[in-house]
Amino acid sequence: MKDELKERLWQAASAARERAYAPYSRFSVGAALITRSGAIYAGCNVENASYGLTICAERNAVFQMVAAGEDQIAAILIAGPTEEFLVPCGACRQVIAEFASPETPVYMCDVGGNSRRSTMGELLPYRFSLNS
Repeated sequence: MKDELKERLWQAASAARERAYAPYSRFSVGAALITRSGAIYAGCNVENASYGLTICAERNAVFQMVAAGEDQIAAILIAGPTEEFLVPCGACRQVIAEFASPETPVYMCDVGGNSRRSTMGELLPYRFSLNS
């Protein structure tokens, strides 16, 4: 992925992270993805007092994409609030995998924008799919 595109994803994810609703964990996360058509969708985590109703930033971004009528993720970037690279949880991995190929790049970023690149196939080698 070109650095310019990764920077655009970083900017979108960081802006979304600033809007996160995380009064319980105080752990704000943003995610941004780009579709094969070139559209960018972002999401943030939204917590709830009933914790099971909380939505992660990654799933929020994917659901924004689907609501807009798209269904193919070309790359996704996750921006966290710590010095550690933020890895998507298992539920988010499965949701991303529903709309991504095993080769789809996943950029996991720290608070400064440094990233670690992986692929969906590396993060979730045995995903559920329509063909499983």
